[in-house]
Amino acid sequence: MNSLPQTLIIAGIILLALGLLWQFGGKYVPLGRLPGDFVIDKGNFKAYFPLTTSIILSLLLTLIFFLYRILIK
Repeated sequence: MNSLPQTLIIAGIILLALGLLWQFGGKYVPLGRLPGDFVIDKGNFKAYFPLTTSIILSLLLTLIFFLYRILIK
C-alpha cells in the first residue's frame, strides 16, 4: 500500500477514536474543564483559554506521531 493512503487511514482512525472519546468519554475524561483552563466571564463578554487541555493534547499527539514514525520505518 502507498504511504499516503496508509497515513490517511491511520489519521482517520485516530480522529475517529478521539471523536468518540470526546463524545462519550466526557464524563470520565474532563478535557476542557481541567485546572489551568481559564474562563473569563464578565457581563456580555466570555473568553475561554484551554491552556492545560492544549498542552495535554499536544503531548498526546506528539507521542502518537513519534510511535507512528518508529513503527512505520
